[in-house]
Amino acid sequence: MHILLPTGSATVGIVKSAARRFSDRYEIDVAVTGEIASFLTPKELRRLLAGGNYDMAIVSGMCTASFAEVERETGVPVYRGPRHAADLPLVLSVLDTARLSRSVPADEFLAERRREEACRQVALREAAAEADFIVRGVKIGGGSRMKVLAEIMDAHRRDDLPADVRRFFADGADIVDLGFGFDATPDDVARCFSALADIEGPLAVDTQDPDLIAAALSRADLVLSLHEGNIPAVGRAVAEAGAAAVVVPRERTLEENLAAAGEAGIHCLIADPLLQPAGSGLTQSLAGFSDAPRPLFFGAGNVVELLDADSPGANALLAGMAHEVGAAVVFTSEHSDKTRGSVAEMRRATEMMFLTTDRPYPKDLGLDLLILKEKRRRREPPLEYESVEDALPMPDEIVYDPLGCIRIGIEGDRIVAVHRNRAVRGKTWEDVFYTLLSNGSFSRLDHAAYLGKELFKAELAIRMKRSFEQDGPF
Repeated sequence: MHILLPTGSATVGIVKSAARRFSDRYEIDVAVTGEIASFLTPKELRRLLAGGNYDMAIVSGMCTASFAEVERETGVPVYRGPRHAADLPLVLSVLDTARLSRSVPADEFLAERRREEACRQVALREAAAEADFIVRGVKIGGGSRMKVLAEIMDAHRRDDLPADVRRFFADGADIVDLGFGFDATPDDVARCFSALADIEGPLAVDTQDPDLIAAALSRADLVLSLHEGNIPAVGRAVAEAGAAAVVVPRERTLEENLAAAGEAGIHCLIADPLLQPAGSGLTQSLAGFSDAPRPLFFGAGNVVELLDADSPGANALLAGMAHEVGAAVVFTSEHSDKTRGSVAEMRRATEMMFLTTDRPYPKDLGLDLLILKEKRRRREPPLEYESVEDALPMPDEIVYDPLGCIRIGIEGDRIVAVHRNRAVRGKTWEDVFYTLLSNGSFSRLDHAAYLGKELFKAELAIRMKRSFEQDGPF
């Protein structure tokens, strides 16, 4: 295959190095078209293609020009390469098996294709998997994917419980669990489950009070947590309702309580050996999972809630532990601000572990939980300049824009900028900024720079599910 790689003088060394690495597979011509590769014009590409018999051209992913006319005239397909020259080896390594895009940069295009293929494999494996039992259409145990159970604590106090449940299902929960505290009444429980009559997904009830459990059985598909203190009172009712149950040890052992639940007639049982938080016996409690009866319940949420660390990595590692001990259901929660997003994170983590079944470790799967850090740092060419001027400190006195101040905040998933009692709302900082610009809302360059900084902070806060404070730290 004969390939043309147009590039700029700033990145020609990186591109030539990549071309040499694949010289045994392809015939690659590297052509310098100017200083910056992204400034390539259709006219220049047409001239370069006329000089050789090429099978394809791969231009910089940062190019904004359309090369459709060049393709029609020359018959040579023109694809977008990666945005960064350092990623070119990754693209060249898959040319034999993957097609590139004519409009989307190759690094984005291939990453999306890998994600799509990974999700397809998860769906195919799940469809073919045998289960220990099925709860409202959801496979539990066996060879199926670990299922994510998301808890809504104090469900009877929620202002809009159906919206909260739907959000958790949309974020990837397989089962949504309603937790009830000591102040809840049977009427509270019945009211909550009645409000969810049109919800299709599996619902669970989390309480140890037999009266509250009984009040949920008209709709609850799963009961958490049965033990010797409540099995005699409500075990038969759970069995008659056809609900599954998570069984825990208390004064009696896990095995004894599982036997009691079985004697009550409950056929679908999940064993919970009880995972302890880090610092309070986490590793010791993990040992208790190895010999426990299957299927297993894994309480990851209790560990993450009691750990002051970012949740994505903690959820990924706990999902790996759950996978190794053979867990069927992984519990997660979003009780605190620091764990917001844990449902989606744990769903992604369980999918990663599902794809690890025939791999030694969960790496290079097409799915990941990299949110703040990069998988690999790029080595871009150094900046070139002739003189250096050190940055000046901030002036002692700020000169305000004569057009007035602009207040910035966030509402849900929108950035809001208020100027003279008129609000501009948008999803991206660019949209809000250019609307303010077109409205003539500011007149100073320093004010424009400040607005760009604060608007982008607001967008990041929405992405990261953080609070935002104008002029405050991120």
